[in-house]
Amino acid sequence: MNADLHCHSTVSDGQFAPADVARRAHAGGVTLWALTDHDELGGQHEARSTAEALGMKYLSGVEISVTWASRTVHIVGLGIDPTSSVLIDGLARTRSGRAARAEAIGEQLATLGVPNAYEGALKFVSNPDMISRTHFARFMVESGYCSSTQDVFTRYLGDGKAGFVPHRWARLSNAVSWIQAAGGEAVIAHPGRYDYSPVEFDAFFAEFIDLGGKAIEVVTGSHTPDQYREYADVARRFGFEASRGSDFHAPGEGRVDLGTLPPLPSDLKPVWERWL
Repeated sequence: MNADLHCHSTVSDGQFAPADVARRAHAGGVTLWALTDHDELGGQHEARSTAEALGMKYLSGVEISVTWASRTVHIVGLGIDPTSSVLIDGLARTRSGRAARAEAIGEQLATLGVPNAYEGALKFVSNPDMISRTHFARFMVESGYCSSTQDVFTRYLGDGKAGFVPHRWARLSNAVSWIQAAGGEAVIAHPGRYDYSPVEFDAFFAEFIDLGGKAIEVVTGSHTPDQYREYADVARRFGFEASRGSDFHAPGEGRVDLGTLPPLPSDLKPVWERWL
């Protein structure tokens, strides 16, 4: 099973329309696929219909922005009902405030010698309600301020960097409950990206489990090979089911393309077994 259960389209901060992401996944050998746009369900019908026409199995998905211990984390929901009013309403509340935050990021970048960043970022936005740091990063790469989108986050827009503007996202309890109300399973996305101490991580994982969370991404485009092994050990220690996904946004922006990740360690239980 070549499962890729984490990627993005123009509905949030990806560069391809949902149908084009589906076609790229299929071309990459993916057999089980989920589109997981940030805080948005607008691409689900197009993604499913294209995937199934190509012969791929499809899981509806979403990636929810969460604030935990004053930092941003992401929770993927898989197998969700995209018509769930509880989930739809919760995501609408989570999205609110993105525009004001984006304007504040533009103002902050101007003080750092990057003028007109907000206007520049808007050129990369397909859905104005979903403007994000990634859109600013693309503008800054195009304009020559940084060599890559990762370089932008490392120098300017990552949590705590000079251009970062905090935003209060959903609570962890909100995200898990919305996913459960929609009939799905909650998955901790790319834990290797979060700057928590071992004690904080243990508290985060314990709270997630207490809320009913059961899975964690182990093999993901946001992890290094060393982190594949590190979070496989976390899955074993906490009894998590394991997920796998490229976190694809656009060619050249991540470590891997759709469908090209190595398999999960054979002793871990894949999260997708419940749907097969």
